[in-house]
Amino acid sequence: MDYKIKTMVGFKVIGFARVFDGETAYIEIPKFWDEISEKYASNVWKGIAPTTPYEKAIVDNNIGEYGVCVDDVGEGKFTYIVAGVYKGGEVPEGMIVYEFPDFDWAIFDCYGPCPKALQDVNTKIFKEWMPGNPDFEFPGRANIEWYGDGDPSSPDYHSAIWIPVVKK
Repeated sequence: MDYKIKTMVGFKVIGFARVFDGETAYIEIPKFWDEISEKYASNVWKGIAPTTPYEKAIVDNNIGEYGVCVDDVGEGKFTYIVAGVYKGGEVPEGMIVYEFPDFDWAIFDCYGPCPKALQDVNTKIFKEWMPGNPDFEFPGRANIEWYGDGDPSSPDYHSAIWIPVVKK
């Protein structure tokens, strides 16, 4: 699999979080994105000025640029955050802030309609690339989905998966 390694200083993300079961996550997480869009983001994602604290946080922190998976629950469950880079300011009730330390990241580009293209690459990373990788190990509890601009249903839509890694 093609990837690049990028060193990044620690950063925080802010967003809407929910716990998911690993067995149903590929079906349930896209529904969660739809729910967030309908309840909080559809107007500002269309370019309409924010009028609520949620809409302001979405605009100020570009919430929706990332999906963050945090393996913090156990028993096959994990927390998923529809997120953006936290730039400070109010954290509206029901939103969370999650902090990443300094890491090297393996970045896997994805091309194709979401969520399928992203899910296919994610599956390959965790079932093929990571197990027995001779160069890197996964030190963290979290990974990131990055969503580019444009139409996510387009056949050439660009997204990526970021995996924190440590050289063996």
